[in-house]
Amino acid sequence: MTNALILIIEDEPEIAEILETYFAREGFRVICAGDGPTGLAHHQRLRPDLVVLDIKLPGQDGYEVLAAIRRRGATPVIMVTALAEDLDKLQALRIGADDYVVKPFNPLEVVARARAVLRRTLGRGPETLLRLGPLTVDPQAHRAVVEAGRGPVPLDLTPTEFRILAHMAASPGRAFARADLVDACLPESEALDRTVDSHVSNLRRKLAAAGAEGLLSGVRGVGYRLEAFDAP
Repeated sequence: MTNALILIIEDEPEIAEILETYFAREGFRVICAGDGPTGLAHHQRLRPDLVVLDIKLPGQDGYEVLAAIRRRGATPVIMVTALAEDLDKLQALRIGADDYVVKPFNPLEVVARARAVLRRTLGRGPETLLRLGPLTVDPQAHRAVVEAGRGPVPLDLTPTEFRILAHMAASPGRAFARADLVDACLPESEALDRTVDSHVSNLRRKLAAAGAEGLLSGVRGVGYRLEAFDAP
């Protein structure tokens, strides 16, 4: 993990330098970009293992950069920003951020959170396929597919969405409280119940679009459950 490549997209040189120093001190490889377009170019060319992304950037703001990264794949992203309002956090998490750190911050905390995210996304051991009706989840390949009437439909999920889906798929029929999902899937973040609701809402929308509407349901007064039902 310590050889992982970290892309820092931050327009304040002092902050970028501090983050680069702390990540490098811990054995990570680091590259920096001072604006959105340059950051996206580095991301496409270098395929980093994790992105540390500011929201207020010249050229393209962090939300636009995050959306572009998500269209390309599932690279983990930690937002680092001075915007501390819950709505700002929810917006970033809704687009697909894996964690959110508010300035001013302790750089050691950012490194620790990066390690936590990387532990959840790198170096997984062999795991069996999880099947629930039309849904197949492959934890090792980080892949989920819905077998709908029109053929297999891969789900385009963020890393956090996938963790939630895989965690629930391992215990089909169980009702998961929001706190259970926070502890299992976002343990190092300052996640709120509304954060989980946002991720689950995205999951339900993507499952429905792929032909598995109703697979992920709400449980009144508790949280959420994955239902197993026969494929059409």
